[in-house]
Amino acid sequence: MKSGVNPLHVSRLLQVYDAAAAQRGIKLSIGFDFQEYVSITRATPTKRPTYPNFRPDRSPIKSGEGYWIVGVDKKKEVALLQAARLYDLSHSNFAEHLQSLKAFYANPAIHAHPQDRCTCAAPSAKKMTGKIAYHGDTWIRGDFRGQSMAKVIGGIARGVSFAMWAPDFVCGLVARWTLEKGVYEITHHEPGGSILQLVEEDIVDDDWLVWITGEELRSEVEHHDRTDLLLAPSSSPARPGGT
Repeated sequence: MKSGVNPLHVSRLLQVYDAAAAQRGIKLSIGFDFQEYVSITRATPTKRPTYPNFRPDRSPIKSGEGYWIVGVDKKKEVALLQAARLYDLSHSNFAEHLQSLKAFYANPAIHAHPQDRCTCAAPSAKKMTGKIAYHGDTWIRGDFRGQSMAKVIGGIARGVSFAMWAPDFVCGLVARWTLEKGVYEITHHEPGGSILQLVEEDIVDDDWLVWITGEELRSEVEHHDRTDLLLAPSSSPARPGGT
């Protein structure tokens, strides 16, 4: 893909989404310390445990290769969360990364349970190589669901990922119902993204793969028009989704 990131384009996109969050009474911030992130998520009622791919005790994230977003309400209470990390799959692909369990554990031989397994049947996952920005661990508090907040935080994450990494792909794994409800802004999706069992984590999933290419991301940043986010909130409900 083309080199170079225009900071003005990124700034303008982020301003639109940040304004949409502020309109709903949410103040967004970005962090890079995943020990801090895990402490926040563990103290957040109703949020299910963070998956091991965003936990330093199972999958450390190097400086510059991950970040997280938190939104707080007017009482400074956590209202939404999302995390992102960069996978360097220059010599692999996303399907292989999932099935080897390296997407979840830095060292599966040490951390994975003997019965842990992941099957990725989505054809496009095998074509995802290079710099992969993985977005997940999305959580939105109940009183802010149905207000397009998943689209807001997703837009912020795409802008930040583009600015930091200019990735070849941005992808995630989401439950089928989120696609049926139109919770996220999705460009591409396929079933069979991750049929996952992590025994000690008490995780059993059958998620769809969602993604956008690097060129599509660049086009969004350079030609975005998200003024609709500043209008009436969506009536679609939003529940936590994504690994």
